[in-house]
Amino acid sequence: MLNFANILTMSRIAAIPAIVGFMLLPGLVWHWIALVLFIIACVTDWFDGYIARRLDQVSPLGRFLDPIADKLVVAAVLLILVSIQHIDNWSILAALIILCREILVSGLREFLAELRVGVPVSMLAKWKTAVQMVALGFLIVAKPESEVPINAMLIGEILLWIAAGLTLITGYDYMMIGLKHMAEQPTKPQAGRSPDA
Repeated sequence: MLNFANILTMSRIAAIPAIVGFMLLPGLVWHWIALVLFIIACVTDWFDGYIARRLDQVSPLGRFLDPIADKLVVAAVLLILVSIQHIDNWSILAALIILCREILVSGLREFLAELRVGVPVSMLAKWKTAVQMVALGFLIVAKPESEVPINAMLIGEILLWIAAGLTLITGYDYMMIGLKHMAEQPTKPQAGRSPDA
């Protein structure tokens, strides 16, 4: 269970308190440190899956932890960004869309897993994840335009809305897959009633 791939996944979860802590500290330098940790977490997201397949270290624990680790990192960063007002006003809606989709997909995957139905990650979902991570990276170090060479806040907000749009599309696709399998499941009659009642 404690192979290298799983250790990378668990390190991503362990990094969350540090990322959050540095984001809450005043001063741009702490936010840059948080960004570095966030980037490392994003990189391990790719490496743990690659290493697990390459070294034949795919395990039930890894399949369980990997998607959870991703969602925990994203949820934690989104909540702190809202807390420190790097995400505010209408952009909070984009963050809410992303969070709701992650919860929805987690529930669908759990339901389909009981039916032994796997849901492969689509290429569009991978693009969504990439855009989402880049958006969060910009927002972590976002400051007034006078303090940085580029307007990281504006870039982050635009990318966040693009990620939210892709989130809706991919979430809809997953929902249709889930509903299809739900419709195929036979309905069990209630106790004491015949199927024709």
